[in-house]
Amino acid sequence: MTTSQWGSIYKDLGIKPIINATGSVTALGGSIVADEVRAAMEMSNDVYVPMSELEQKAGGEIARILDVPAAYITSGAGSALTLAAAAFMAGSDDDKIQQLPNTDGMPNKILIQKRQRYWYDRCMEFSGGQLVEVGNEDGTSADQLIKAINEDTACVHFPVYEQKEIDDNILSLEEVIEITHSKNKFVSVDAAGQIYPLENFGKYVKMGADFQCIAAKYMGAPHSTGLALGTEEIIDAISRHSFIGYESRRIRGIGRPHKIDRQEIIGVVVAVKRWLSMNHEERLSKAETQTNTIFNKIKNIDGLQVKIINNIIGHQPFGLSFDIDESKFGINNESFVELLKNNEPSIWTRVPDGEKSIVIHVFGMNSKEAEIVGDSISKILKDIK
Repeated sequence: MTTSQWGSIYKDLGIKPIINATGSVTALGGSIVADEVRAAMEMSNDVYVPMSELEQKAGGEIARILDVPAAYITSGAGSALTLAAAAFMAGSDDDKIQQLPNTDGMPNKILIQKRQRYWYDRCMEFSGGQLVEVGNEDGTSADQLIKAINEDTACVHFPVYEQKEIDDNILSLEEVIEITHSKNKFVSVDAAGQIYPLENFGKYVKMGADFQCIAAKYMGAPHSTGLALGTEEIIDAISRHSFIGYESRRIRGIGRPHKIDRQEIIGVVVAVKRWLSMNHEERLSKAETQTNTIFNKIKNIDGLQVKIINNIIGHQPFGLSFDIDESKFGINNESFVELLKNNEPSIWTRVPDGEKSIVIHVFGMNSKEAEIVGDSISKILKDIK
C-alpha cells in the first residue's frame, strides 16, 4: 500500500487515520485480521448454513483442539462474560432465561475479591447479576470467602493476569476453585488475554474453573469475536441464552444483541488453528525488533527515562515505557501523549489507568510504523527544547 492509499477508506469519511501505539484496545478497533482468517471469512461469505449447527460444530472443533469439555464462539470476551453470568443465574431453565435481567428467585450475587476489581467486571452485571466484593483493600482470606458464599451466590469471578506479579494478599485461583466448589457454586475466570504460552490457552478450565473467556481478537480474528470455554453444562446454558437460542429456539433471552455472523465464526476457528500452529518464536522476535527500533531511537535523549517491557506472556509481548522530565521539557507525560496525537501522522498511546509512565505497545504496528514512532518522539522532544 502506498503512502497516499494509507487509510484512504477512512479519509473518505473525513476521519484521520492513526498509528496505533497503544495496543489491542477496543477504542482503536482492537485487531488486524490475519490473512488466513480473512481468506476463510471470504470463502464463507457467499454460503448460508444453519447458525445453530455452525455454532455447535465450530465450538466442538475448538474444544477438541484445546482439549476442554466445551466451547462457544461469542461476540467478544465481554459478551462471553455476560452470557456466562446469565448461565450461572438462570441455567438452562427457559422460563428463567426469559425472566432475565429480572433475577427474582435466582442466585444473582457474583463474588469478586476486592483487590481484583477491574474495568471489565461490569460485564458480569449486564444480565442482571450484582457484583459483591469479598475482603478489602488489604486482601481476602479463605474464611471471608467461605462466609460470603451462600444461597444467593451465582458464582465467584476471578480475573487472571499471568504477566503480572502474584498478589500474595488475595486467594489464588486454586484456592477459589476449592472453596467455591466445596459450596457447590460455579467459578468464572476472565482470561481474555491469556493466549501465550500455549499451555495457558484453556488452562483455567482444565484447572477446574467452570468457565473462562478469551478475546479472539488477540489471535488475528475479528475484533468483535471471543470464546467461552467451560463445562458442558455451562456452555450448553450459554448457547440457550445466546442469540441462537433467541432465534432458533424462539426463547426471548438476553443474548439477542450478542449476535455474531457466520463469517466471524469461521474466522475464529481458523484463527485458533493458526495460533496453535504458528511460529511464536518468530512472532516474539518481530515484536522485540519493533520495540528495539523505537527504544534505540529515544534511549539516549537527555531527560527521557526509557525501559523495555520484557514480557512475552499473554497477548501483547514487549513494548516500552518512558517518562519525560518535566523540568527539562516543560511538559508532563499526559501532555506529551496529546502532542503525539496531534503529530503528523497521528500516533496514539497513553498513560494506562493506575500507571504513571507512557506505555507503547507494538501489537498494532508494522516495522515502518515503529520507525515513525521512534523518529516522531525524538523530533517532538527536540523541537520542544
